[in-house]
Amino acid sequence: MKKLTFILIAFLLFSCNSEPAKDDAQKTDTTAAVAPPPAEVKPAFIPFKVVIVQHRIKNFEKAETEYFNRDSLRKTYGISHYVIGRDLKDSNVVFVVDKIEDMEKAKAFYALPGAKDVMKKAGVSSPPAFTYAEFVRVNDSPVQFLDGLAVTHHVKNYDAWLKSYDGKGDSSRRDYGLIERGIARNLYDSNTVSVLFEVSDMAKAKARMASPELKKLMSDAGVDSPPTSRWYKLIK
Repeated sequence: MKKLTFILIAFLLFSCNSEPAKDDAQKTDTTAAVAPPPAEVKPAFIPFKVVIVQHRIKNFEKAETEYFNRDSLRKTYGISHYVIGRDLKDSNVVFVVDKIEDMEKAKAFYALPGAKDVMKKAGVSSPPAFTYAEFVRVNDSPVQFLDGLAVTHHVKNYDAWLKSYDGKGDSSRRDYGLIERGIARNLYDSNTVSVLFEVSDMAKAKARMASPELKKLMSDAGVDSPPTSRWYKLIK
């Protein structure tokens, strides 16, 4: 931001005679202070709904060309692409996260015979699993690392869990190689919570997830089901 500059120029004219000169005058020119431009206001985050589809495919490149990239019909049903990830252990397991306008419309799309046929032709080799959720918090800063982790668990009370989770602090999680990217709540059960992380250090992140200390922290925060952890590589 440009520094504000204040300029004050004064001209004082005096007569050299003992008598005041007729044209003597005192002039002062003070420029008005320049107000700084208003700070850019970041738009308030608006929660959005998604469908998370887990596929097992035979060939990723074929599936990407014939199914994942064909958005025209999906858009008719209020579905738009968000991210795609591939399982780190089995790269033929693909997670597709799409934004949706309406859950019932999205469910209607995936029930279409045409949608099932396209999946089959693209090499989807097992019935896809669907999860409908709403992102209630998102870190929209640029992604630096493509490795990711999604942790899903059930909590007794969402507000109590979130207070405990936030109380540990983002910086402490980053020390373990975990950068929060978003929090989503299941649309069928709002106490089923998924937390997505960008992973900056895989060894530290895996050690943290397996640590007894973290398990105790989760239990104290009200996590009442074994968490499901999905390690993936972000594709786009």
